[in-house]
Amino acid sequence: MEIKASDVKALREKTGAGMVDCKKALTEADGDFARAEKILKELGLAAVAKRSERATNEGRAFTLITPGRAGVLELSCETDFVARNEEFIAVGKEILAEAVKNNVTKPTESMEEKVKALIAKIKENMAIRRLALMPIEKDECAAEYVHGEGVIGVVVKMKADKPEVFSNEKVKALLFDFALHVAAFNPMFLSKESVTPEYLKEQEEIFTKQVAGMDKPQNVLQGIVKGKLNKLFTEICLLDQPFVKDDKKSVTQVLNELGKEVGAKLSISGYLFCKVGQEL
Repeated sequence: MEIKASDVKALREKTGAGMVDCKKALTEADGDFARAEKILKELGLAAVAKRSERATNEGRAFTLITPGRAGVLELSCETDFVARNEEFIAVGKEILAEAVKNNVTKPTESMEEKVKALIAKIKENMAIRRLALMPIEKDECAAEYVHGEGVIGVVVKMKADKPEVFSNEKVKALLFDFALHVAAFNPMFLSKESVTPEYLKEQEEIFTKQVAGMDKPQNVLQGIVKGKLNKLFTEICLLDQPFVKDDKKSVTQVLNELGKEVGAKLSISGYLFCKVGQEL
């Protein structure tokens, strides 16, 4: 039977498949639009399986803050061109919104189906590579920052004993600056107290070996090791790092100064960091 060009065009607009594939599907389906759409979907899913082993070193980071919860997502793909695609961005936002709404940190079947449908349409391998959430309590406020074309995504939350200070413009500005800081410095831990015992033990052993050959009393060597650890904390702990906009002050000092100014006790209570391609 004759296949109308208008039908081919309509099928292409609905499915995103190529003109030739649309015409073949309509011919195979004897002009039945619904059957042709199903044929294209089956072909697309078969292509998805073939692409599943292809490397996805590019992608985009997404952030979202809602009244009770915040999240970050890394949706990976093969090329930076696709990472800028409007449909790719829309699907990333949909997936993160679903995760935050339902409080899930592992991709659901619904999320995976969205990715598969996009792979079939764009014809490039993709994957939900990283997904993390954190709660936002009533005495907390959060800020987000996405760097460049979604290379880095950050959410930082601040806690206050007087939540009304979150309407203060200086507090809002500093909270956003802290998001910029995390994007720039990528701290491993929030504070000294949150450093894992395993990591701390490993670093102590390294520093102890480094000073073992020094001809100094044991108490002096212990002091040197302690000094090295304190310097390490200023590199890996957010609260101890030099503030990105004033490296003569630590993040904690800047926070305390503003807290004193606005008459409230302020603290950074958590953060999420996501960088495209970073090792999990």
